Amino acid sequence: MSDKTYIIAEIGVNHNGSIDLAKEMIDLAVESGVDAVKFQTFIAEELVVKSAKKAEYQQKTTASDESQLEMLKKLQLSRDDHIVLLNYCKQKDLQFLSTPFDITNLDYLISLGLPVVKIPSGEITNLPYLRAVNRYGKNVILSTGMSTLDEVAAAIRVLDNCGITLLHCTTEYPCPFDAVNLRAMLTMKESFRLPVGYSDHTNGIEVPIAAVALGATVIEKHFTLDRNLPGPDHKASLEPNELKAMVLAIRNIEQAMGDGIKKPAIAEIKNIAVARKSIVAKQNILKGEIFSEDNIAVKRPGTGISPMKWDEIIGSAAMRDYRKDELI
Repeated sequence: MSDKTYIIAEIGVNHNGSIDLAKEMIDLAVESGVDAVKFQTFIAEELVVKSAKKAEYQQKTTASDESQLEMLKKLQLSRDDHIVLLNYCKQKDLQFLSTPFDITNLDYLISLGLPVVKIPSGEITNLPYLRAVNRYGKNVILSTGMSTLDEVAAAIRVLDNCGITLLHCTTEYPCPFDAVNLRAMLTMKESFRLPVGYSDHTNGIEVPIAAVALGATVIEKHFTLDRNLPGPDHKASLEPNELKAMVLAIRNIEQAMGDGIKKPAIAEIKNIAVARKSIVAKQNILKGEIFSEDNIAVKRPGTGISPMKWDEIIGSAAMRDYRKDELI
């Protein structure tokens, strides 16, 4: 796998049903340097029943008098919308991704040629859905919010025909820092010997950066044009300048991780002679005089005999005269 983290800018439903807004967000995603943008593909009536309540965070960020079904109807993309956005991403050399929330929309996204199936956390216990995904044998990014290790293991067993990357995730918007539990990402990596990543819902950019330092190969993060826009997910999303800062920080961390071999970096070799020390004459020393702790010392630069040879020098005789501070 490439050392380059695959960064997904999650537009999700933050387009608010507007293709123009979605295109503007795609433009900003390209500018930020992400690898992909991701939408959500669903038909509201097939996703929730009429009586389904909104999540607590949705109740805080959307109209109080509308149901979850009514909210979702405003946010779904039509088939034509998908084609427009897919082609727009192609023009921008940006990968278009979307999360299917049912088998019908899974089949539709596969028909569009999407290379990766993104399974949302809510479908990790949906056996018919997982079996449908597995039939395609695609690469899969599996979000694991709200899941136990056993539930993740059960989903993996169903997806035995797929290449799987597991995304650690906490399904709360925004997610408190003390609910992140980044070490669980490492637990999954060790338990399943699969690539892992992180889908982030915290405020800010620190946690996804930390996830990359811990070995995340995929980062997914919601973004928006403006956190004050109406809609369920804007409050827990990055604004464009923050998205750009996150990508830059991740790319810097990738370079900083290195190959793990402890050796002087090329950039620091020139400073060895300056920063290290050598054995020098503490005072004027005559030829034949015996070196001792009284007449030699350790000082910069490091271009002479290393102080690690101190014991070899002590007790030996000077082969010539030395002036004070002269390298032995």
